[in-house]
Amino acid sequence: MKIIGIGDSVVDFYKDQGKIYPGGSSLNVAVAAKRNGASAAAYLGMVGTDQAGRHILSCLEEEGVDGRRVRRVEGVTGEAVVTLNEEGDRIFVGTNKDTRVSSLVSLTLNPADVEYIRSYDLIHTCVSINRGLELELPKIQGMPVSFDFSSPEYWTKDYLDFVSPYVTYAFFSGSDFTEAYVEELIGYVHQLGIPVVGITRGSAPAVFSERGRRFVQSPVAAKVVDTMGAGDSFIGAFLANYHASQDMEGALKAAAEYAAEVCGYYGAFGYGVRKDV
Repeated sequence: MKIIGIGDSVVDFYKDQGKIYPGGSSLNVAVAAKRNGASAAAYLGMVGTDQAGRHILSCLEEEGVDGRRVRRVEGVTGEAVVTLNEEGDRIFVGTNKDTRVSSLVSLTLNPADVEYIRSYDLIHTCVSINRGLELELPKIQGMPVSFDFSSPEYWTKDYLDFVSPYVTYAFFSGSDFTEAYVEELIGYVHQLGIPVVGITRGSAPAVFSERGRRFVQSPVAAKVVDTMGAGDSFIGAFLANYHASQDMEGALKAAAEYAAEVCGYYGAFGYGVRKDV
């Protein structure tokens, strides 16, 4: 299985360490899928010409993730300022979302991008902070698309209705969802035509539905250092194991095990470096 992540990339700046780590949902999922057996992985997005952008590109190369079509835009890469609580849960305390290159320049897919994207088996993308990428989905219509809607603060019913015709896998973050709302959301998303729906719920069991058939996956015990990227890692490992095999139970088990592993180190997939002052 070959996967390409399309969307935002950032660095996560851990103030207490003075270090930046590569991140961003679409990038994290591509790396996680590659680490979990995807035969090829790529990332298409934007980075600035600063230290953070150079670090992201070097990490992609180190991981064997193709970044040849990443836009290098004059300016600063997205940065999220992070702190951790006593349980290792990450807390976002700041961002440069108004000055990062991805807020100043839109990611538009040209014909060469589309041809390149269609050489992959699966696309993963997500809700973007500044929107816009959703408008590019018709250009890749007909390809399997995995979409991370994240938590409810990022989407509305109208947004779901607009994006869903292009989506094969829909993922949601719902640590505060009630059992009744989980069932309501899954049912609604299936009605929109999406065959596979997954809701991760932090320390509670994840609930997935395959054309109406429910699956529940409890978290795997882990020594938690940092939960950054655990959800993205779950998605990437799940896709790498499920897309070709269609083995839901096996894919969910592998995803839970890899997410637990990721919680054992800092950053979404490591590579912390001292931030230039």
